[in-house]
Amino acid sequence: MAETTAPSYVRRLTAEVFGTFLLVFGVIGVALNYGEEAKPLVVGLAVGIAVLGGAYAVGHISGGHFNPAVSFGVAAAGRMPWKDVLPYAAAQIVGGLLATLIHFLIVMTQGKAVAESFAAVSNGYDGAFAPLVTVLIVEIVITAIFLWIILSVTTEGSTTAGFAPLAIGLALALFHFIAIPIDNASLNPARSLATAVFGGVAPLSQVWLFFVAPIVGALIAGLTWKPLFGRKG
Repeated sequence: MAETTAPSYVRRLTAEVFGTFLLVFGVIGVALNYGEEAKPLVVGLAVGIAVLGGAYAVGHISGGHFNPAVSFGVAAAGRMPWKDVLPYAAAQIVGGLLATLIHFLIVMTQGKAVAESFAAVSNGYDGAFAPLVTVLIVEIVITAIFLWIILSVTTEGSTTAGFAPLAIGLALALFHFIAIPIDNASLNPARSLATAVFGGVAPLSQVWLFFVAPIVGALIAGLTWKPLFGRKG
């Protein structure tokens, strides 16, 4: 039987915890367990599938953001109150941390080096990754495009409304294919923080960029979506 009342605030936040948990658990689990040659393909597909499953499962409860940058972009577009952004972001970060806590336990029971394992799947710049400016540009651009897609396929009257999770999941997979060779692909501060906390000094010292760049990209998209792609009149 369909619900006749709006979901409570607690249920909405719980849905965001669950959805972000699913996303991070899937993408990091795959990243930790596949070799370098297969990683871009399987990680990209994993994150797309995880978002697809989470959005269909609980998107009707919370909107299915699973990403602080998405919440900022949706608020900037006028689709949710600004007062909800930080609680959503907190719930998403909790979901991501719970997911990597489980992977931490799995890595520990396998006798693997924890910091080394999580550093390898963390986001970063310079050194083994692309230069800071490159990473900054890529993360801003792909997150902005991602938000334009989200806002377009979820807008009222969209002809793709029933397939919005599929479009969003496929788009996220695409952007991971692009960005994994550059910085291990973020677009999501909750995902970046989740691995950085176990990855040691270098990932933690660089995680700021993976908060700033996705949120900037999302705000750009949120503020420009209506004049660029909104219905006229």
